[in-house]
Amino acid sequence: MNDSGPGGGYFWCLRHNRVETGDDVCPAQYRLGPYASADDATRALETVEKRNAAWDAEDARWTGEVS
Repeated sequence: MNDSGPGGGYFWCLRHNRVETGDDVCPAQYRLGPYASADDATRALETVEKRNAAWDAEDARWTGEVS
């Protein structure tokens, strides 16, 4: 049996602020992932911030807001 969560991997729970795996994970609306390791899941919010900043910069470039 796979103990790394639905579909495998590790998840960051937004409700409980912890890494979750196995059968005891919160519903999808409360988790980020899956991630390959518990350490990656622990850094989930940092990863989200970095990706959002990159996407915002790309949006600004695309719309011509940045020279």
